[in-house]
Amino acid sequence: MTVGELVGTVLAVQANYYRVQFDVEGHKLGVQSANDTVATTLLCTRRTRLKKIGQQVMVGDRVIVEEPDWTGNSGAIAEVLPRSSTLDRPAIANVNQILLVFAVADPPLEPYQLSRFLTKAESTYVDVKLCFNKCDLISSDEQSEIAERIGNWGYKPIFFSVYKSINLLSLAECLNGKTTVLAGASGVGKSSLINTLIPNAHLRVGEVSGKLSRGRHTTRHVELFELPNGGLLADTPGFNQPDLDCLPEELIHYFPEARVRLASGNCRFGDCLHRDEPDCVVRGDWERYEHYLEFVEEAMLRQTHLHQQTDPESTLKVKNTGKGESRYEPKLDSKKYRQKSRRTQLQELQQIYDEGEED
Repeated sequence: MTVGELVGTVLAVQANYYRVQFDVEGHKLGVQSANDTVATTLLCTRRTRLKKIGQQVMVGDRVIVEEPDWTGNSGAIAEVLPRSSTLDRPAIANVNQILLVFAVADPPLEPYQLSRFLTKAESTYVDVKLCFNKCDLISSDEQSEIAERIGNWGYKPIFFSVYKSINLLSLAECLNGKTTVLAGASGVGKSSLINTLIPNAHLRVGEVSGKLSRGRHTTRHVELFELPNGGLLADTPGFNQPDLDCLPEELIHYFPEARVRLASGNCRFGDCLHRDEPDCVVRGDWERYEHYLEFVEEAMLRQTHLHQQTDPESTLKVKNTGKGESRYEPKLDSKKYRQKSRRTQLQELQQIYDEGEED
């Protein structure tokens, strides 16, 4: 790094601008903002050279900024430093852990949905922590039952309540000094949690839909917020069914309870998908095995669909029938069933007219 360059972290990306927070303290920079407070962030652009080589700048990236202009609140990102980790959905770099937030009630806890989120989180190979909000809405016995059930899945959940300020200190300690991504279904209280931990975040909070028993989306983009005791916390857009875009043979490694079974022995076949193959060490009586079978089927359908898309000789297509199910249907002959354009129809009519005139 040369004179006139600074190292910082991209906190937010909006359009073609990047909000970068710098490592050095504001008073050491010798600058102040308009309201006489120390400034440590700039709104930066990306050098054309990075665009030409296809270098994407993501939230969480460590970058080198040239020509920082504190008066004009501007700078130019000249280099993106190597990433320790990368998530695609949401697009964010250098994450240390994923904090998966669900509610035990309002909206009601759905094991299948939770299992899907956990599988997606495990596929990132980033540490996963599971926590449950709104614990004030259930009894201590119900909480113990959920803790035991989730423990059998291979997780030790943290129960908290934003509304009643229960166990928030323990939760905050898990975030100190780390870059954490909050994920989970809509309406479980992610934005409320950030507003509690970081009062100046001022995120918009939505209510749960009474008709659908699901939350409404309030977060529209990814942004990192600085925690009071160090560390960064990212809020992400809520969604109800994350895509499982992994290979079928990879899925089994995203279930902690299945990994324990694999560690105790090997299946007879190296390419075992742990469904109906003989001498499989994974297949058995564990709660999420049915979830695994559904996810494998979905992953196999996806792989077939991708193969069909790249195969010009294919006569089949995949059609989504709703409720997470898909089926194959024959493709129509595009030349045979394609409707003629208005321009082609007019040309044909003109040709018929001209031939009639000649006759």
